[in-house]
Amino acid sequence: MRRTLRAARLATFVYFVLNGFLLGMWIVHIPAVEHRVGVDHAVLGWLLLLLGGGAFAGMQIAGPLADRFGARAVVPASAALCSATLVLPGLAVDAWTLGAALLVFGMGNGCLDVSMNAHAVQVERGYRRPVMSAFHAAFSVGGVIASLVGARTLGWDWSPATTLGAMAVLGLLVSVTAVPALLRPEPVRTPEAATGQKKGRRRTPRHIWALAVLALMLMLSEGVANDWSVLHLRDVLDAPESTAALAYGAFATAMTVGRLLTDRTVARFGPVAVVRYGAATAALGLTAAALSPWIPLALAGWTLFGIGLSGSVPQLFSAAGHADREAAGANVSRVAGLGYLGMLAGPAVIGPLTHLVPLNLTFFLPVALCLVAVWKAGLLRPAEAARPDDSPDDSGEAAQEEAPGKAAQEEAVPSPSRPD
Repeated sequence: MRRTLRAARLATFVYFVLNGFLLGMWIVHIPAVEHRVGVDHAVLGWLLLLLGGGAFAGMQIAGPLADRFGARAVVPASAALCSATLVLPGLAVDAWTLGAALLVFGMGNGCLDVSMNAHAVQVERGYRRPVMSAFHAAFSVGGVIASLVGARTLGWDWSPATTLGAMAVLGLLVSVTAVPALLRPEPVRTPEAATGQKKGRRRTPRHIWALAVLALMLMLSEGVANDWSVLHLRDVLDAPESTAALAYGAFATAMTVGRLLTDRTVARFGPVAVVRYGAATAALGLTAAALSPWIPLALAGWTLFGIGLSGSVPQLFSAAGHADREAAGANVSRVAGLGYLGMLAGPAVIGPLTHLVPLNLTFFLPVALCLVAVWKAGLLRPAEAARPDDSPDDSGEAAQEEAPGKAAQEEAVPSPSRPD
């Protein structure tokens, strides 16, 4: 059992890195593809909405499929789809073909995003302790690898079609290689399953939608950092281009490091504390960045903002997945889908606000959203406190092997309950 879980955890890391890598390879090649196709920034902005729309649709498709057939089947299929469609933007010749390529690639990305998170929930349930945030850190690592690979191939003057095609083949190989280590679907233990009764369509509970709204707010805040942190230093604080780029670098690095440390923090203090104090830290950091007249303090603020946000969203995904074993994929798709829309909405919301107030003052919108997350963090409160011996390290897996009957009767990770 221990070897099986460790192998499944490693395979999940592989798919998270792969997802970050595939998406990062597209991001690195956006300028080259834009130039090749011959569209301006405004048209590209509209085309990128198709990428987001495809991702949202893919998330809503993959979640129920993962519940029905198991993440073991859906994850590699989604990874193969995302890998195969990576080459399409590099082959586009005009705005229409680029839009179609981004729509399909976005769908593959959305399918992989939700299905791998559903499998991560299954792995976390087997470990009986928090492991979700480290998976999200692996996604960021994939993006870093993509930036290094993309910089090298662009330096060699490889065309987007050549690079993206080569990486698509690599992604397909990885998609197949990691399949044997994925966990098989968990047996469903419900009265309906026992009696063979056919279930009707399940309605998404209100607390799942509440978690999804929290994800929207926090991921909108993350999107603000992705799209506006560099412009903030350049336009508001008159920083040189090279210095301004450090704003996003500080935020992204803090997000990655924070996620690597979050699982142990959750095991020690619980998901409610991580979201509550993390969102409060994020609000403090962004406030400091927005009001700072000095570049070093602004960079420190963006760093604090990244640290605060780093562990919050993975806890929302985890809580949604553990709320109901039978609907884990569908619940994750609701939270991930609405959160993804929030990340897309970040630039769309902040941009028009800059016509009314200076850019740095628009940051008080995400500050307010973070404060709402502080208030509603109780949505992640488990129904009952886990006992100390319910959150071991790897040694707990051995105990699970010795007492399989007890493990079958108890939920490994408690489900979230009512809000405060």
